[in-house]
Amino acid sequence: MKFRLSASLLLTAVTAVAQVSVLKPAAGMNGMVVSSDSLATSVGVQIMKDGGNAVDAAVAVGFALAVTYPQAGNLGGGGYIVVHLANGENHAIDARETAPSAAATALYLDSAGNPIPQRSLSGGLAAGVPGNVDGLILAEEKWGRLGLKKVIAPAVQYAANGFVMGRRLAMDLAGNFLAMQKYPPTFRYFTRNGVPYRQGELFRQPDLAEVLKKIGDHGREGFYSGEIPALIARADRNAGGVMTPDDLERYHARIAQPVTVLYRGYRVVAVPPSSSGGICLAEILNTLSHFDLHSAGFGSSQSIHLEAEALRRAFADRARWLGDDAFTRIPLELLTSADYAAQLAAGIDTFRATPSRLIYPDLITPPPEGVHTTHYSVADREGNAAAVTTTLNSYFGSLVAVDGAGFLLNNEMDDFSIKPGVPNQFGAIGSDANGIQPGKRMLSSMSPTILLKEDKPFLILGAPGGTTIICTVLQVILNIVDFDMPLVRAELAGRIHQQWLPDEVLYEKGTISRDVLDHLSERGYRMTSREYLGEVQTILVTPEGFEGVADPRGNGTAEGF
Repeated sequence: MKFRLSASLLLTAVTAVAQVSVLKPAAGMNGMVVSSDSLATSVGVQIMKDGGNAVDAAVAVGFALAVTYPQAGNLGGGGYIVVHLANGENHAIDARETAPSAAATALYLDSAGNPIPQRSLSGGLAAGVPGNVDGLILAEEKWGRLGLKKVIAPAVQYAANGFVMGRRLAMDLAGNFLAMQKYPPTFRYFTRNGVPYRQGELFRQPDLAEVLKKIGDHGREGFYSGEIPALIARADRNAGGVMTPDDLERYHARIAQPVTVLYRGYRVVAVPPSSSGGICLAEILNTLSHFDLHSAGFGSSQSIHLEAEALRRAFADRARWLGDDAFTRIPLELLTSADYAAQLAAGIDTFRATPSRLIYPDLITPPPEGVHTTHYSVADREGNAAAVTTTLNSYFGSLVAVDGAGFLLNNEMDDFSIKPGVPNQFGAIGSDANGIQPGKRMLSSMSPTILLKEDKPFLILGAPGGTTIICTVLQVILNIVDFDMPLVRAELAGRIHQQWLPDEVLYEKGTISRDVLDHLSERGYRMTSREYLGEVQTILVTPEGFEGVADPRGNGTAEGF
């Protein structure tokens, strides 16, 4: 059964309790997939019907998204995978992009030493070495059962035979029509003979189909050796970049130990560095464990205050300490410890906001991270689960398509701290811990997460949204665990975001009452409205089976069987 909500329903849905009773999650007894694209979701369900497990389905969805959701699904980007296996094991894969061997901070600065914004956002210098393909292959080799050729076959078919262009993709391509003209291969691949695609037209990608076939036939060697690295390097250099074929051949995704923390009786299994998501979630949840959010009540000024203060401190630590743990020492045990959280909780005024300038003032400099990632969640009846977040960073990444291969390169170099104290496209600042170094992974906010109840999957979730990812994932967890919401209401409920700097709290327009906003202002908060925050794709495991909801803020689907 599929579940889909139009984004136009969002504002009325989040504010009207009566609306919640009308909406139903997708249901299934044997498995569930939730992703940002209906075709990719159905691919994952079919793979499980064909005998695959949750990992097989997750890998199949990942490759399908590279075809049907090119805004963020990709071969030319990176991401993270968190896996829980039926035997009780928890694993993570870090497939984050890396800086090319010739990358240097000076390439992104002007003569006065200030960042040149577009150099890290579009063109060849914006692209890191892609990791997503190696991460998906590694997951299939380690924990899948059907084999790479089987799980990649649906993506090959959609690329070779085409699929009907949906409204969202047509609109996003049209919105980037002028920007793509700067890059002839991109303009050729993503327009219909120089004219924007329209909804309902067939979209075929024969060059991409050939690349996918090579990956299916030859695995890692089909993408990271031989012709494809040469094509990638040529495309990057033609657009002003410095990537080489050797950068691709040297790249390897890595298996890492997930970050785990206990919260209100649930074990939270989250992504480790090079992402900040798991550490920040652990720190925030540990801090909030010292407060009774349930009694404070959802949406009250007190619960919003406590959440914002915990977020503020975790994001300050993100800026101070976090980066690629292969290059910088991260005090992980300290940041995720109960003692440290107790110290943070004790420092939260029960009424007033803490000015951000008082936390690590040495990181704040005088005035001199796009929200376009994708997440999918998968669970099967055997007890396996996978949470996967992958990205090109901005929509369509660097806008540089690989001529002869048909896929886009990322613009993840913007996620490095190009100059300490200077914000990236998401307003996030960082320290030298996240500075550019050859072969280094840039810091991420991606937060694929699995909650376990009695060592069995209970909640599988994640989101796109740049730095807002951490907050939106956190709040769906809180809505279910602390505020006892059913899944649909937990997804629809209004969200906030606080990331230390800038010193403001974002909230979804129309979801906080005027008296609460006034009370928060009295407490010292600057409140700023935004149309929406995040797009959380969630699976809830119940004694009766699976429930799945694709966040109505996007256009995804949930499907169970």
